[in-house]
Amino acid sequence: MSNSHTALEEASPWIRRFVSAIPKNGVVLDLACGAGRHTHFLLNAGFAVLAVDQNIDAISQEKYPSLKVARMDLEGEIWPLTGKVFSAIVVTNYLYRPYLAELPKMLTDGGVLLYETFAQGNGEFGKPSNPDFLLKTGELLSFSAQNGLKVLAYEDLYIDYPKPAMIQRLCAVKGALQGHIPLQFRA
Repeated sequence: MSNSHTALEEASPWIRRFVSAIPKNGVVLDLACGAGRHTHFLLNAGFAVLAVDQNIDAISQEKYPSLKVARMDLEGEIWPLTGKVFSAIVVTNYLYRPYLAELPKMLTDGGVLLYETFAQGNGEFGKPSNPDFLLKTGELLSFSAQNGLKVLAYEDLYIDYPKPAMIQRLCAVKGALQGHIPLQFRA
């Protein structure tokens, strides 16, 4: 990704919509960052970012003073982020339930979780179709309630762009939002 215009275009509308809820202090974790579309969007929005994934080759050469990139096995026997704390965690197109409950523990008070991934019914449209990688109806809402997160927004729906899919989206905060944060309600 070479410029902020490209990063803005490629960032999920859900992440763009709720980026203003993220506290400006601290570091944002882009979990399972892939090629870094949200990493670059967040950097261009002025955040410090830790981007982690098993394959980080697509973004490891970038030169941003507020970017740290780490190769991590997010599905190994030991959770590699134990003890780390973030002002926000962004997760898109990724689900690994064994460590899902670790995410709220890693948020600061006022920290925001932005989560968007595939949901039940997605098999009608392609991959993923394995139930292990599809959220069950209301799963992110239940997860939030079980972990003391306040839900700011939630969707469980069909989308047709960038490709037809069933997805769930969550914007939740640990504790209370820090100060008055205007949320941008645009797609």
